[in-house]
Amino acid sequence: MLYKNILWAALTLFCITLIFSFLFNTPAKLESMTINQLVTKINSGEVQKISVQENNLNIELKDGTKVVAKKEAEVSLSQTLYNYGVKSSELQKVSMEITDESSSKFWMSILIPTLLPLIIIIGVFWYISKQAKAGASQAFSFGKSNLKLFGSFKDRVTFKDVAGLKEAKQELEEVVDFLKNPKKFLEIGARIPRGLLLMGAPGTGKTLLARAVAGESGVPFFYISASEFVEMFVGVGAARTRDVFQTAKRAAPSILFIDEIDAVGRERGTGMGGGHDEREQTLNQILTEMDGFERDSRVIVIAATNRPDILDRALLRPGRFDRRVVLDLPDLNDREAILKIHAKEKPLEKSVDLRKIAVRTPGFSGADLANLMNEAAILAARTNKKIVSQDDIYLSIEKVILGPEKRSRLISKKEKEITAYHEAGHALLAASLKNSDPVHKVSIIGRGRVGGFTMKLPLEENHLTTKSQFLADLTVLMGGYVAEKEIFGEMSTGASSDLKEATKLARSLVTQFGMSEKMGPMTFGDTQEMVFLGKEISTEKNYSEKIAAEIDSEVKIFIDLAHKTAQKIIGSRKKVLDAIANALTEKETLEQEDFNAILKPFNLKQVGV
Repeated sequence: MLYKNILWAALTLFCITLIFSFLFNTPAKLESMTINQLVTKINSGEVQKISVQENNLNIELKDGTKVVAKKEAEVSLSQTLYNYGVKSSELQKVSMEITDESSSKFWMSILIPTLLPLIIIIGVFWYISKQAKAGASQAFSFGKSNLKLFGSFKDRVTFKDVAGLKEAKQELEEVVDFLKNPKKFLEIGARIPRGLLLMGAPGTGKTLLARAVAGESGVPFFYISASEFVEMFVGVGAARTRDVFQTAKRAAPSILFIDEIDAVGRERGTGMGGGHDEREQTLNQILTEMDGFERDSRVIVIAATNRPDILDRALLRPGRFDRRVVLDLPDLNDREAILKIHAKEKPLEKSVDLRKIAVRTPGFSGADLANLMNEAAILAARTNKKIVSQDDIYLSIEKVILGPEKRSRLISKKEKEITAYHEAGHALLAASLKNSDPVHKVSIIGRGRVGGFTMKLPLEENHLTTKSQFLADLTVLMGGYVAEKEIFGEMSTGASSDLKEATKLARSLVTQFGMSEKMGPMTFGDTQEMVFLGKEISTEKNYSEKIAAEIDSEVKIFIDLAHKTAQKIIGSRKKVLDAIANALTEKETLEQEDFNAILKPFNLKQVGV
């Protein structure tokens, strides 16, 4: 800031210097002559031109010499020269020019020396006072919210632009319909919900739905992030909350959208921050504004969060957030519809089948699918293609899930062979087990933190998982470990992440899903969460040491069962394992068709393929 002020001061002084030099420039000093000498020169024919400026005479002789002289005041030059005896014939040979001084230059030459210093002094004092007022206003403007009015309709979003989420859109369409046709609801005694809470995992379309409401409603739509309520000064959050609701009420009927409301809406009374916790004061003000003594149903509040479990119960009661709209991850049909939307502006090959892409992306959110199509376009542009192919989209799926390929990484022949047998073990078990998902791709090309991967995808959307499916997944996880030990007689660190996942899954079967025959239909452990921090930090041990030992024993039983099943299958189908590993060593990547072709000679076929 100091350097900037110094620069402006230097530029100002430079400009002032230029102005003064322009106005008061003094010409080079010329030789002066008397009127008598001028008359003599004219009579002798030596004068070429005379320029008259008031009483000053600028004389140019025929030899190029320039001189100056002065005439009598208030007497014309011709009269003066006639009085001094100039011959009329010689005077006619002289070019006469009369010039007037510019009025603007005249007044500037008078006013600027007087007014310019005064203007500069006034400007300096004005700048200093402005800075002081800005600091004072900033000190007293903490209570003003950074509320924004949605008015950017260049990329207007409507409900037609939101794929899937049928039930969620229906809930919001009712709100829009009420704002457009309130009479229909009021005549039957219906009251529009005061608030709608959009709940869902990150990327499921909460903010997109809010933008669709803004595009459809036709009423003032205000939006703000909940984190903007909270400041380091006590009471600012409550003041900003009042300002937000007052602004929305003045524009009623209107919609107020609060994004990430969990930033201020977490459960109170956690012992963090005491009774004067700024976040709690802000939440108290939100509760009062939404449903306090002053009731105004003309402002509808829409809020979004991906952590509904930590919100305060008073915030969720009827009268505040009457409706809770859950946004689930898209299913197969919804994923295909979302892919079509994001593929509109991208040139795709005619052979691209978005249904197959949707099959390969279970668990992807709408944001993930948008990112997927963008990565595919980037990948195509990187290879100087003009259109996006199916393979580009397939590769982008793997990049989004696992990370970029590491083809430049040099690995030894031994490591490559170990990786090939490791992934072949996973793939063989997935193809051999009845309750396992079929294999779609196997690769030993490193991506992200993994040296290879086996992609297996379900035949249809699953919302429930059975014990037999869990056991099949557990067995597949042991495939790499067992294959390495079977072929090389020892294990490598490549199986460490598989073992970690297997142990975690086995413990969940016992402690969370009640799938242990010995422990029975019970859950063990109570997760404790610091609401202020918003993350899990520990699990309360609500069982005895004896039960803990039994849980460990049951976990080991599940792991041993999966281990033995994997050993049995790999031991009896070693030739198939060798064939898959050899193909991986040679080609590095096997698509589903290639993998099925390897299995065919051994009379082995994947379930559902």
